[in-house]
Amino acid sequence: MATGSTLPRRLLGRELHDLRENAGITMDVAKKAISVGKQTIWRMETGQSFRLRLIDIERLCQVYGATLEKTEILLGLTEEAQGKGWWHAYGDAIPKHFDLFVGLEQAAVRLTTYQAALVPGLLQIPDYRREVIWAEFPQMDTAEVERRIELAARRQDRLTDDSNPLQLDVILDELPLRRPIGSPEIMAAQLRHIADVGRLKNVSVRVVPAAAGTHPGLLVGTFVLLEFPKHPTAHLTEPPVIYVQGYTGALYLEKPDEVQQYRDAYTRLQRVALNEADSRRLILEIAEELTR
Repeated sequence: MATGSTLPRRLLGRELHDLRENAGITMDVAKKAISVGKQTIWRMETGQSFRLRLIDIERLCQVYGATLEKTEILLGLTEEAQGKGWWHAYGDAIPKHFDLFVGLEQAAVRLTTYQAALVPGLLQIPDYRREVIWAEFPQMDTAEVERRIELAARRQDRLTDDSNPLQLDVILDELPLRRPIGSPEIMAAQLRHIADVGRLKNVSVRVVPAAAGTHPGLLVGTFVLLEFPKHPTAHLTEPPVIYVQGYTGALYLEKPDEVQQYRDAYTRLQRVALNEADSRRLILEIAEELTR
C-alpha cells in the first residue's frame, strides 16, 4: 500500500519521543547529540520533519539506549519516510496546513465525517469545487484553480480503487444540499453525483433532515475522523486522528478522550440522520426541484 512519507514520519516521531521520554533525556541533550536545533528535534518527534538522516536516527537510538531490534525498526521507518507520495507533486496547489491531511487521507483505511456547510471534498464535482475555490480566492489564476481540481480528482480515486479502497462514511446536514453553489444545473449535477457515489459498497451517505431541529452537529461542527491500517508491529499502529479545519489553519486531535468525544457525537448524529435509502431519496428529490 502506497502511503507516502506521512504515516512513517508520524510513527517514527512518536517512537523517538517515547524513547527520549522513557530514557529521561531532554531535548537539549538530544539536539547536541546530532548537532541540530531544539526546533528540529520537536519537528522530528511530531512527524513534521522532511529531512531525516539515517545517521541521526541511529545516533539518537544510541543516546536513548534503544535495543538493536528497536533501532532497526526506526531505521526502517526512516527509509520509508524518505519517500514521497504522489500528492507532493501538487505542493504548489496544497495549502500548507492541508498537506498533512492529504497524506493522512491517503494512508487511512476509513474516513468518517460530518459536514454542516459544504459537500465534503471527496464528493465534490469539478464545477462545484471551482465555485468554492473562487468564493475563497476570487483572484486566483485559472491555471492554479484547475491544478486544485486535478488534485481533488486524484484524492477521489481512492473511492473506486479496487486494490486499496477508502471506506467513507458521511453525514451531511440538509442545508449544504439546498445551498446554491453555482447554477441550479451545477447543484443538480452535484446532488446526483452524491447519490451515485453513495451506492458504492465502501461509501455511506446519510442526511440529517432540517426537520430534525436541534442536534449534536450544530454544537460539534464539521470534522473528519481518520483511521489507519494495523501495523505488523501492534504498538506502531497509527492511532485515529480528528481533523478540524479552520479558516487560517487546522487542528489535529489525537488524544484518546478527544477522539472518543467525536466518536460519541457521530453516534448521536446517526440517531437523527435518515438511513441511506431515505437520504438518497431526499438528495434526488432536491436535485429534481432544481431542474423543474
